[in-house]
Amino acid sequence: MSNNDNQRIAIPTVDQIAKDAITQIAHRFWSQQDATKPLEPFDPNLIEDIYLNELLKTNFSLRRIMLLEFSQYLENYLWKNFQSDQTTKAHLLSIVIMVNEKFRERVFAWDCFRTHNQSEFPAFFTSILHLCLDKSTQGQPYQLSYQEQSILIKFLDNCINSLEVEIVRLQVQKICGFPMWASVCENRRDFEFKQFPKLKKYWKAIQKQDQKLSQTELDKVNFERFFFKNLINKFLKVISNCPKQEDGQLDEDFKYSTNYLERFIELLVDIESLLPTRRFFNTLLDDTNLLSHCCLSDMVKNSDQKYNLFKQLFEMLKFYVKFEIDDQTGEAKTEPQVLEYHYNKLKSLQRGVFKYFREDLLTFSLTNISTIDKRDTLLKHLSGLSNDRLYSLAEYLHLVPSRESIQDLEYSSEFLIEVIVWHMQLRDSQLDVLNSMPLYPTEDIIWNETLVPSDFRQTTFHDTCLALPKLNLQFLTLNDYLMRNFNLFRLEAAYELRQDIEDACIRLKPYYSFEEQTVCFGAWSRMAQPIANFTLTEVGSPNVGEQAPSRVKADVTLDLDFLRDDVRKEWESLRKHDIGFLVTLRPTFSKEQKYDPKDSFLRQMGLLCVRGCEIEGMLGPEGKLIEEGPMYSKPKFTDASRTYRVHLDRNQYKIDNEKFVATKSKEDLYTTFNVFIRRRPKENNFKSILESIRDLMNTNFVVPDWLSDLLLGYGEPNQAHYRSLKKPEPIPTLDFYDTFLDYDHLKASFPGYQLVLKDGQFSAPFRLSFEDLKADINEKKIIVEPYVPINRGPYPKNIPKKNQVKFTPTQIEAIKSG
Repeated sequence: MSNNDNQRIAIPTVDQIAKDAITQIAHRFWSQQDATKPLEPFDPNLIEDIYLNELLKTNFSLRRIMLLEFSQYLENYLWKNFQSDQTTKAHLLSIVIMVNEKFRERVFAWDCFRTHNQSEFPAFFTSILHLCLDKSTQGQPYQLSYQEQSILIKFLDNCINSLEVEIVRLQVQKICGFPMWASVCENRRDFEFKQFPKLKKYWKAIQKQDQKLSQTELDKVNFERFFFKNLINKFLKVISNCPKQEDGQLDEDFKYSTNYLERFIELLVDIESLLPTRRFFNTLLDDTNLLSHCCLSDMVKNSDQKYNLFKQLFEMLKFYVKFEIDDQTGEAKTEPQVLEYHYNKLKSLQRGVFKYFREDLLTFSLTNISTIDKRDTLLKHLSGLSNDRLYSLAEYLHLVPSRESIQDLEYSSEFLIEVIVWHMQLRDSQLDVLNSMPLYPTEDIIWNETLVPSDFRQTTFHDTCLALPKLNLQFLTLNDYLMRNFNLFRLEAAYELRQDIEDACIRLKPYYSFEEQTVCFGAWSRMAQPIANFTLTEVGSPNVGEQAPSRVKADVTLDLDFLRDDVRKEWESLRKHDIGFLVTLRPTFSKEQKYDPKDSFLRQMGLLCVRGCEIEGMLGPEGKLIEEGPMYSKPKFTDASRTYRVHLDRNQYKIDNEKFVATKSKEDLYTTFNVFIRRRPKENNFKSILESIRDLMNTNFVVPDWLSDLLLGYGEPNQAHYRSLKKPEPIPTLDFYDTFLDYDHLKASFPGYQLVLKDGQFSAPFRLSFEDLKADINEKKIIVEPYVPINRGPYPKNIPKKNQVKFTPTQIEAIKSG
């Protein structure tokens, strides 16, 4: 059971809401209930009191925030009375909290900003940016707690994910657009201009515009251009000085600072996963070397479980930073293009080493590229250089600022080596990673609370985020779209599987028998059975170019002796391609002890592993597969023992085998299975869906431009309408066959069109010619041509079935569009 179960917040009743102090205040100031009693005038001190007493002192209680949102605090009081020249920190944070609450409740949050006081939104957004950097718009310093900083970062993330809203998009463009390259190091910026000469022209145009601005206006635009650079620098200070956890107790500062760091990484992931924000931001992020700083931080190096969420978010960030896409054109890169770009970087590194560092790295500069692009090899060669030589090499590669631009800043040798290795090492392609990924979820995923939370209802306003891909309105490429769906569907299947496994195992009532020195079962389950024998029968040699075995087969023997006839029949009905799960249980309690639902399931059951398998068939008494189908007779068994041949996941077997060798374990995981679990076929189709997505990503499929733009969220959606398509040309004459039931149905399906009946017959089927689809004809006229369908034979069985549904005009339009 989740730890959140003890923290669930009781939903207030209507009577409790009416008697609450917040409701009473709302009735007086912004939520009028009695028309005879006018509302009291706006009082800025009230906002301060509510923020201090109802939000800050209650540790931003979700219940108090929900009551404020229920009373329309944002629409009727906060934003209605917002004035940028008189705003306070409490007023700004109160608005941000209410917007975040609307996003949490999945309610559209920007209506009040578009309909009321819209002219103040740019000033409000600028004030929030200053607040994120612990300053006011006048430059006065603010002292913000990690909780308040996390709230602001979450608000920025919500803005990034609301680019379809114009007032938000206009403000986000100011901090994520091309001018933000002013904060990029000059040597890196010049290097990028050499790669994309057109951008240099735009940069010169920006510089000319800056000369026309006043000092105040120039300071404002420079603040926006340097905002993310300053925000990243603030993040790096926090992660380098993150409070430590003392005496095994979760310190409050550690908890909230970690939450801030996780929220910030989530913000970066969302920026990188959207092409409009990623285009120029990715260069800035790379220039700050944030990823290298994180790799060397305790948050990544530490193996404690409390850092797992940050590590998973960080892996997502690394995935999107190096995503296989051209940031400037938005075109997806093929695997040969990615390899060519990688080899060009390494050749540039070798040329620089041969020219300037020949004495130290002569062997490196002359070695074949394929032997030096591994992380271990790069570390071995670079570890012998001095700090000064490492900095010179990184400067040559445009990875650090030039020496003239830095004064007292010093970089450690460890950091410089990490920066160079991060940029030069070869990474596995997305398809290689996907193809080597097991399709069946294991215990590491099924019971991972950061990936698959047992209770995903938010209990506090500061609940941590999840390391999950988001289905936004826009995607980077088709592979990105498919990959996100693949991961989400895999995790959804893991969540459902966890419930089924826990239910089945609890019903079996496993316990440890100290007399027999083995695991016994005190009851039975309809969907799970103890394994009598498990044997690996075949491990095929890897296919050419692969590392995983080509196939892994095993025989699973179950004893169905004590089952009812109907349940035994269900087990004997397991067919080819059905999915099952092999589980190892090692309970810690005896037969007299009972399962405690409030305690940890994994600890009580001693669940060691979960491995999925696909059934090939049931073996007969002679040990041969029983053929399925009505033409094959079922063999007769002399006992209740049944053996199933199953296919194990070959990628998972490779991973387990490598782990077995690396850890030098004395016990093979595949000799420990003692429970076989089946699921209902309707709930167990996840493997075929995941295989379909994976096969689709491995196929060089061609998608029309209009469909690709529609899926990825680019362009105008109306351009996907068949009337707007230039190619192919719309077909003016169509045979609708049995679409229309009669002539009256045809007439009702095209309102506004003039029907011209040919041959004077009113019986279906009809062939229609649309005059408005012909070239240079805009007349809304349809030529109706009845015809007699081809006779398919003299017998009743030769007569095809006809449509009996009276389609609506909208459905007819869809049929017409093809």
